[in-house]
Amino acid sequence: MAARPNWLLRNHKIFEKHTFILLVGILVVVAIGGLIEIVPLFYLKNTIEKVEGMRPYTPLELAGQSIYVREGCNVCHSQMIRPLRDEVERYGHYSLAAESMYDHPFQWGSKRTGPDLARVGGKYSDEWQKQHLIDPRSLVPESIMPPYAFLEGRTLDLSNISADLKALKLEGVPYTRAMVETAADDARAQAGMDLDAQTLQDGYSALAGRKGSVTIRDFDGEPGEPSEMDALIAYLQMLGTLVDFKTYEAGDLQNQR
Repeated sequence: MAARPNWLLRNHKIFEKHTFILLVGILVVVAIGGLIEIVPLFYLKNTIEKVEGMRPYTPLELAGQSIYVREGCNVCHSQMIRPLRDEVERYGHYSLAAESMYDHPFQWGSKRTGPDLARVGGKYSDEWQKQHLIDPRSLVPESIMPPYAFLEGRTLDLSNISADLKALKLEGVPYTRAMVETAADDARAQAGMDLDAQTLQDGYSALAGRKGSVTIRDFDGEPGEPSEMDALIAYLQMLGTLVDFKTYEAGDLQNQR
């Protein structure tokens, strides 16, 4: 006795001959798959693993990120090191999701006209960063990056920085009310103006879980009100510096064993 063909083989012509039924079938399958993917997320408190050392941007760094995006730097420079051998050897430890948990918008991507900047913080001096922004080809002759010398002459507009922190606080970034209220003064203090920077240091270091989390100095070497150059350099100099990747490298070696 021949085996009976299964239901799908006997009735597949129904789907082939009736477009509407095929469409309904596709929607049902997609809906089931989507529910399987999405429903578990509602039971998770957080989809990003917390990493020691991560903290929100200071007001000066946040202003620097805004300038970075405004000038289109993110179009040519990604901030995502993929877990591929050539990328890790060139740029450093692969990117962790937690490193971008406070980014709005995040700077991940794979389009690179210039090098990835996820680990650029501390790689060069403030003077190098400033000169590179003023005249890129004076340091990297083959660079096609446009000059940004005008940033040095522009005083940083801090009139809306408290509103920026307040908006991000609504998004879930853990700024305190005091941080929002003192944002403009904190930006000036981090840029090396003669203001009390201890409250700034203590507040953001507490969020990071380690002391000395905030770098405080005159980034562009020019005294007075912080410039847009100050803010952009402050932002670049903190990228990739918050997480101690030696811990992860040691853990990776143990897992491999």
